[in-house]
Amino acid sequence: MDTTLFRDLERLKQTGNFSQAAVLGNLSQPAFSRRIKALEAWVGASLVDRTRHPVRLTDAGVQMLEAGLQALSRIEHERSQILEAQSLPDKYVVTFAAQHSISWRFYPNWLLSLEEAYGPILSRLRADDLPNCMRDLEEREADFVIAYKGFSKSEAAPFQSILIGHDQMIPVCKPDADGTPLFEFDTPNVEMPYLRFRDVAPIGNHLDTLFKSHGLHSRLRTVYENSMGGALRIRARAGDGVAWLPHSLVAPDLESKLLVRTGAPEWAIDMDIRLYRNVRHSNRLTRSIWSFLEVRENVFLA
Repeated sequence: MDTTLFRDLERLKQTGNFSQAAVLGNLSQPAFSRRIKALEAWVGASLVDRTRHPVRLTDAGVQMLEAGLQALSRIEHERSQILEAQSLPDKYVVTFAAQHSISWRFYPNWLLSLEEAYGPILSRLRADDLPNCMRDLEEREADFVIAYKGFSKSEAAPFQSILIGHDQMIPVCKPDADGTPLFEFDTPNVEMPYLRFRDVAPIGNHLDTLFKSHGLHSRLRTVYENSMGGALRIRARAGDGVAWLPHSLVAPDLESKLLVRTGAPEWAIDMDIRLYRNVRHSNRLTRSIWSFLEVRENVFLA
């Protein structure tokens, strides 16, 4: 897989024209077209609607471009971190581990805010299911874990936590042609297709109390499960059902009308995002970061 193909797809989205996009990429138009077709063959879906003039990306194209550019950004960031670490071997690389739903959008914004206030740090991110993140924190494979508050193991010694942000779990689905939710709860006794977090993802535990208090268990029929919020988001955007997802994750989709809120306003769940550390494992740099955040816990929120 040639990851630079995503840059070609980005140029095509910007120009809406194969010839102009080829010029931007210093390629001939036939060569550029072959590269786009190669990317479509790898994905297994059409990424460009060629019946329009100017051409536009399909929904699959929009999804893959966003994922591809984020992957490229992560790769380029890690490369720069490695090069910097090699040139400064005495510098420690801080390892953050985070739940998938947090790593997608909240973490990059929060890290930027941290570095603007604290100063630049060398860091890397491990995005994984929470149990694996906490295992890494126990085994000194991670310096910090970023997670939603409310999981018994992460709240007990030797772990400590600091509040670093807020989020909401909100019910969303694909909009209908008129912009209204494709799946609405107005009609009683009608089951809604439900895109559910797997049990291995404790973020789903936040929903149990809500479902019981509003009698939603009988209204929802699970059609898909995944531990990754990003996977549920893609299925929701495809119109496969209703998903409760972090607002920080789906905010761009709500703005672009790829997703809309459904259900009742009171079905949103407020959640704190906290930074966890293992007090048995630390060094001068991680203690400095912790102390910096600790005195700013009530004001330094991403």
